[in-house]
Amino acid sequence: MTEMQKLYLLVPLAPLAGAVIAGLFGRLIGRAASHWVTIIGVAVSLAASVAIFQDVAQGHVFNGSVYTWLTSGDTRFEIGFLIDSLTATMMVVVTFVSLMVHIYTIGYMQDDPGYQRFFSYISLFTFSMLMLVMANNFLQLFFGWEAVGLVSYLLIGFWYTRPTAIYANLKAFLVNRVGDFGFLLGIGMVLAYFGTLDYATVFSRAPDLAGITIQLIPGQEWMLLTVICILLFIGAMGKSAQFPLHVWLPDSMEGPTPISALIHAATMVTAGIFMVARMSPMFELSDTALSFVMVIGAITALFMGFLGIIQNDIKRVVAYSTLSQLGYMTVALGASAYSVAIFHLMTHAFFKALLFLAAGSVIIGMHHNQDIRHMGGLRKYMPITWITSLIGSLALIGTPFLSGFYSKDSIIEAVGLSHLPGSGFAYFAVVAGVFVTAFYSFRMYFLVFHGKERFDTHGGHGHGHDDAHGHGGTPHESPWVVTLPLIMLAIPSAVIGYIAIEPMLFGDYFKGVIHVSDKHPAMQELAHEFHSAGAMALHALTTLPFWLAVGGVALSWFFYMKRPDIPEMIKNRFSLIYRILENKYGFDAFNDWFFASGARKIGAGFFKYGDVTVIDGLFVNGSARLVGLFSQLSRQLQSGFIYHYAFAMIIGVLVLVTWFVRA
Repeated sequence: MTEMQKLYLLVPLAPLAGAVIAGLFGRLIGRAASHWVTIIGVAVSLAASVAIFQDVAQGHVFNGSVYTWLTSGDTRFEIGFLIDSLTATMMVVVTFVSLMVHIYTIGYMQDDPGYQRFFSYISLFTFSMLMLVMANNFLQLFFGWEAVGLVSYLLIGFWYTRPTAIYANLKAFLVNRVGDFGFLLGIGMVLAYFGTLDYATVFSRAPDLAGITIQLIPGQEWMLLTVICILLFIGAMGKSAQFPLHVWLPDSMEGPTPISALIHAATMVTAGIFMVARMSPMFELSDTALSFVMVIGAITALFMGFLGIIQNDIKRVVAYSTLSQLGYMTVALGASAYSVAIFHLMTHAFFKALLFLAAGSVIIGMHHNQDIRHMGGLRKYMPITWITSLIGSLALIGTPFLSGFYSKDSIIEAVGLSHLPGSGFAYFAVVAGVFVTAFYSFRMYFLVFHGKERFDTHGGHGHGHDDAHGHGGTPHESPWVVTLPLIMLAIPSAVIGYIAIEPMLFGDYFKGVIHVSDKHPAMQELAHEFHSAGAMALHALTTLPFWLAVGGVALSWFFYMKRPDIPEMIKNRFSLIYRILENKYGFDAFNDWFFASGARKIGAGFFKYGDVTVIDGLFVNGSARLVGLFSQLSRQLQSGFIYHYAFAMIIGVLVLVTWFVRA
């Protein structure tokens, strides 16, 4: 085993070791030791990831098995690593954001009784996510996929005494099962038709199977690869919260803020995006699958953004912006701009984790009140949180020179150059989404940090529903363990796009990793138009998306700083639209009525007719009745008189003799 291969093993195993120690021996070793052991584990993992990243940059890639888990017939199920530029990028992003969240958690969860358990969970989550991105086969991918789902379930319901948290984690778990069912069917079809679960083998054989059709419904021919790709993408729709499987993500804000940043911004929700980019050799062979991906992403990008406009809970505003940005990444995948999707995944991980952690810092400062209507003027009380939030918000809306601008604008241009069915609608959605994003992001920013103070400095902790241990009093800047991660995340949020755009999108960074067919020329056309990062930012000042973003910021400033009566008037005038948005387009109500209540009714029916009537009535009670009937009949023969028995014996002998004589 080479030195590098030992490093590969160290990356996922260091956080796992921290999770095991903090989880099993947390009470024994105490709070401080628990956070130190998990932070050191993730820091070691980050250091190893950076070393591997530098090694990959020099052209060293690795694809090999670590050990064979089981052999079934001719099929070997292996645990193995695929280390290339895509994996290395994900490893660095996951471990860096995770380390920041670990440090931040010391400040955020300091009064929480489940302190050691929380550190164990987030470290275990980091291990699961690393196993997912480092996988070189579908089996290990599925292991990581389910493991992050399980740990997110544990984290969303971390405050298990709260009914809303239990409802939220069950909802997340069940919705993800729907997506995972599709994902598992897709993996099953890969094994059935390709005879292997190894990425490299599957990708090399994919073109040979491009012409094969199958009949799912008799008489209806479907391309095999279209079916496989759409089934795999259904898994991504659950994990990456795409319409209509998006309903779990806003509710998952019931978990503590550090996991909102780790799971719902930087890592778990981007697993679906990573998976589709990894599967690019298969998706490229099916235009139908790409169109499907693009349209689903476009619906999510635009319509989830609208919901962000009316939210008043600071974390839910950021949650809806995450949904919208995941929609952008999905649209990029559908336009065959996989490298742009991964680029946006990376930039988004930094600025969205920053926004979530800043929101958490505000929640600490406001003594666990989360309602932005009860904030205002926090800029002078919380200067570090204010400036980092501003950087994060500007990156999110795509301000030229900041990281979000490069990835978001590239997505818009790539979609504009796509010729697939659905690209026209997708282009409209991503352009309109720019205005919506700017409007709700700065609505939150202005209501929290500017304007008059709308909070009570004497009484408890307002209307929040985060872990309520508020103390009242004036808002204050958070401790350094909270502000340090904010500053560390604000730096890449500002500069990473400028540095990375050229190698990631137009260089050889993803060469041999991401495959784009000649039929989908969006990236080639983008490369013709690109001159330099600086020129791109300057050119943007004349483009529609930039002015839409400016318009969104200006309108939110006018509405919430100058004329707060206008939003109220619009809300009353268009009460029907407001009600539709408030009910989240009725998805939750429909799911509760159709799936939850339907499942309960089916269950009640099975209980009434299956359990009570058939099992209890027929089998259990029926067999008892049958025995009773038989015993009643036999009881008639047991009279107790000797001459009855003698008479029966004589009759019996006569019958036997007659039978023998006749025979």
